[in-house]
Amino acid sequence: MAVTATPPATRPSAATSRAGAAAVTAALVLLVTGLAIIDITQGTADVGGPEVWKALTGRADPADASVVIASRLPRMTAGLLVGAVLGMAGAALQAVSRNVLASPDTLAVNAGSYLALGLAAVTGVSLPLMASSGVAFLGGLAAAAVVLGLSGPGAGSVRLVLAGSALALGLAAVTQGLLLLFPEQTKGLFQWNQGSISQNGFDAVLQMTPIGVIGLIGLLLVGRRMDALALGDDAARGLGVPVRGTRITVVVLATLLSAAAVTLAGPIGFVGLCAPALVRPLARRFRAFSRSRASVPTAGLAGVALVLGSDVLLRAVVPADVAVAVPTGVATSLVGGLFLIVMASRVRDTAGAPAADRLRIRSRAAFLTTTAVLVAVLIGVTIAAVLLGDSKLLLGDVANWAQGRAGRTVSFVLDTRIPRVLAALLAGAALALAGTLVQAVTRNPLAEPAVLGVSGGAALGAVLLVTTAPVAGSWGMAGAAFAGAAISSVVVFGLAARGGFQQNRLVLVGFGVATGTGALINLLIVLTDPFNATKALTWLSGSTYGRSLPDVVPLAGVLAVGVTVAVLRRTELDLVSLDEDTPRLLGVRLARGRLGFLALSVVLAATAVAAAGTIGFVGLVAPHAARALVGRQHVRVVPVSVLLGATLVCTADLLGRTVIAPAQLGAGLMTAVIGTPYFLHLLVRSRRWSGRGRAGGGRALSGNTM
Repeated sequence: MAVTATPPATRPSAATSRAGAAAVTAALVLLVTGLAIIDITQGTADVGGPEVWKALTGRADPADASVVIASRLPRMTAGLLVGAVLGMAGAALQAVSRNVLASPDTLAVNAGSYLALGLAAVTGVSLPLMASSGVAFLGGLAAAAVVLGLSGPGAGSVRLVLAGSALALGLAAVTQGLLLLFPEQTKGLFQWNQGSISQNGFDAVLQMTPIGVIGLIGLLLVGRRMDALALGDDAARGLGVPVRGTRITVVVLATLLSAAAVTLAGPIGFVGLCAPALVRPLARRFRAFSRSRASVPTAGLAGVALVLGSDVLLRAVVPADVAVAVPTGVATSLVGGLFLIVMASRVRDTAGAPAADRLRIRSRAAFLTTTAVLVAVLIGVTIAAVLLGDSKLLLGDVANWAQGRAGRTVSFVLDTRIPRVLAALLAGAALALAGTLVQAVTRNPLAEPAVLGVSGGAALGAVLLVTTAPVAGSWGMAGAAFAGAAISSVVVFGLAARGGFQQNRLVLVGFGVATGTGALINLLIVLTDPFNATKALTWLSGSTYGRSLPDVVPLAGVLAVGVTVAVLRRTELDLVSLDEDTPRLLGVRLARGRLGFLALSVVLAATAVAAAGTIGFVGLVAPHAARALVGRQHVRVVPVSVLLGATLVCTADLLGRTVIAPAQLGAGLMTAVIGTPYFLHLLVRSRRWSGRGRAGGGRALSGNTM
């Protein structure tokens, strides 16, 4: 009875699954078809549906036919190809890493491709499209290899995403430096980096289509192996699947697909993250979608719907003459940043700071010696920063300037250089103090204003004020930066507070907010000043160029208040940084104290951004180095961290002004080059204690934890 009853129960289930999967696929195809038709009818020219139909049937006016055939059809087909390859690449990466946040964006594939193309552009050699695709492929593959290597065993770990996001920030900083140093050779690369499916003819689409087909065929051929990897590495090996070889093959194929999209349309952000997420719930209802050979092509269809849908929606809600200037990648990055925030807010994770770090104690003599050395170094760096630059001065010149007896040339140089040095010193100190406060309150060694999106929010507020009210003063700039930082910090800390500021959740939410604010900043730049990206890049690279003494007054005031509060509340900082229970047992109002310290850190970061632009990783490196030098007591950490931050940013600004003079690089680019490897080092060092957290019952971010 049991044997004969099984087939009737099984067959209808399988038949229902296949029928449901076919229906869903047909619905997706219809949706994509509808979006493609609508997309063809949209544009700046007065060419609607009837004219498009006449053009397709050969009965249209030559001018209308030219618009449709040379512009709109290539744009639509580019959207089809880009969405498909990015959706498939994201599905493949998530399958082999068992990580629902893996994508070409979060694994730094797009950032690696962007840097490789920037390096190629700097040489001045004009590469054909296929050669550009090869360069992008090599750059993306190298970045993916670094991220996968740093993530260590168990590629499903959330560290894979954190490493990729941090590496992407560092690579983007290097690329921005190239754009600033070689504006003529890299002309147009900034606009291209925002991602646009607009095309001039079918040539590029036709050349990239075979790459997409090859990638799809390759993923279908290894589909069964990807399904085995979903069971775990040990289970896959038990089934005879070469785990390492399969993972490398899939990563190479996914990178190839991403390179084709980047070459054709620039980085279209987060399609590879969102498209597989739209398909994933279908696998729970229809078993056919649980297999890679079905889910990968379906994710491609979902990617097409995202790209074309973003393009259609953008042109529907924004006037045509404005919409044509807004890259598709900006819209998808906004959606992707929001998606990353939502997904990250659901992560469960038990990682904490290493016990050895919590118990580190240093002698009073070590603290005094360290402080004395840092003060001496800071004085030396400050003197060098004042004397060196495109014009070299002597100490006597500075003395004459201070007494009002300097010549016109010396006065001009020092009138412009002294405010720059002060801005660098104060911004570095403020960011270091902000990072110290955030890391103490959240007990998170990876937290700092730039990584958490607070600096991005401040930059958005400042850029918004600059583009709408260019004559705004220093206090107005500081207020706008504070408003942006406050909004972003409420989002980040509000979402991460659930469960006690868990390490991975906080940083991932911060990356999501940073992505969204970056997309909005790029949108403002493109809409208000699309042909002057150099000015915006200079601001976003953390430059002190053009600062005056009134610009640093708000920062000096806020920093003085911040240091005073941190020193007076040092005991409370020590208690808050320990755990949740100890402060309460000692009568400390944990919620109020935590909120106060976080608000102070936001004000510090905002005023630093208003005075010196976006400078990343100072709030990460300085507190870590301070604790390593003098222990964890904040009465010692605060002054040492402030001295380190001021020294680091002033040194970075000095190097940026002198090493390649008369050209200049922003201090933010220099600190990103230093801070990115340090962030990655912290992730590698955290393998041991995060592994212990998982052994104790915690789980890494994976599809099973959502």
